[in-house]
Amino acid sequence: MTGQPAAADSEDRRGAPRAGATPGRPLLPGQPGRPDVFTFGETMVALRGSGPLKLGGTMNVSIAGAESNVAIGLARLGHDVRWAGAVGEDEAGQLVLRTLRAEGVGVSGASTDPGAPTGLLLFEPRLPEVTRVHYYRAGSAGSRIGADVIQRAFSAAPPRVLHLTGITPSLSPTARAAARLALQLARESGSLVCLDVNFRARLWTAEAAAEVLREWIPFVDVLIASDDELPLCLPGGGGGEGSPGGGEGSQGTTGANEGLRTEGAGAGMGAEGADGGMARWASEQGEATAAGARACGDAVPLPPQEVAGDPAAAVAAQARLLLDQGVGEVVVKLGAEGATAFTHGGSLHQPAKPVRAVDAVGAGDAFVAGYLSALLDGEGPAGRLERAVTTGAFAVASSGDWEGAPTRAELGMLGAPPGTVVR
Repeated sequence: MTGQPAAADSEDRRGAPRAGATPGRPLLPGQPGRPDVFTFGETMVALRGSGPLKLGGTMNVSIAGAESNVAIGLARLGHDVRWAGAVGEDEAGQLVLRTLRAEGVGVSGASTDPGAPTGLLLFEPRLPEVTRVHYYRAGSAGSRIGADVIQRAFSAAPPRVLHLTGITPSLSPTARAAARLALQLARESGSLVCLDVNFRARLWTAEAAAEVLREWIPFVDVLIASDDELPLCLPGGGGGEGSPGGGEGSQGTTGANEGLRTEGAGAGMGAEGADGGMARWASEQGEATAAGARACGDAVPLPPQEVAGDPAAAVAAQARLLLDQGVGEVVVKLGAEGATAFTHGGSLHQPAKPVRAVDAVGAGDAFVAGYLSALLDGEGPAGRLERAVTTGAFAVASSGDWEGAPTRAELGMLGAPPGTVVR
């Protein structure tokens, strides 16, 4: 059943899941015609300026979308990945499909909508470490994706992994229904479900997001979220002071404010100055699950004295509650501090990779691509986290949402000393 604890023989004597252990259910076997990963959502044309938009100037043209960013990252690592979505019957839509095809992503499930345009977003670097993002996606083709697209995709070949984000259900009722159908079909077909919360305050409120995400949690095998997004998934969570995206002025958190993103050191996975070192195993046996949950408001009745001043304990407590709800694995992105994976056997922390930060946009999607790639390869939690922070660091060290995603042969380049020339 989805999200149930792994069998006892999938763990070694220390309690740490062995390499190859899955988050709770075995992956469907790979076979011809069955994609490793299926994902869907809205991909837009992205215009990146060199300064304030009101002053004009040149702009670089590309595409961007959380789900397609993950799809590209996985394809570059050698996986068979399919993306479905809707684009307008316009040149912008052709750019989206052409780019995804060029990157090796299957788009046979995509459609064109003659009655709506392809969405648009503008990136406006405003300060050295602050970028404003402007979205033009209301009524777009991508927001009108329907459940028929999902039905066709699963009828053709159920994927080994279904990857969803919290962005798609926020776009429209039809997109939300499509995502709900995908969860049902994934359970029926045995596909593993990965959900990246990816909260966007400009698309929906924390209360609305929490209502949907809480309904989804029983279907989820791998939950990926930043530490400030976890409360949205907890029983009774979402909304209120302290919730992600609680105000339009919030910044510096993963996905908490769609209109303003900070970049540079400390803003994303692998920022320069982050601690290095090997992953550390920390057993949760004996840990009080009542400690923490600082941002949950009334979601979790925890004693205040056990909450204050201990963010790590708060995250651990929230993760444990989600595991108790049936999630197989909770992966918490901590920006420049790396990431921590929580399973029924314990928790594992992986520091970020130290790189010179160039552009933090897309780092979370790159992290997800690396994590799923290692999962598909049969790696255990340590290997999954290691690859995830590596691909995240590549994204931080490169401009663009997906352009810096590494190939499998490039994964080892981060360990090269400064000044290395690869010949």
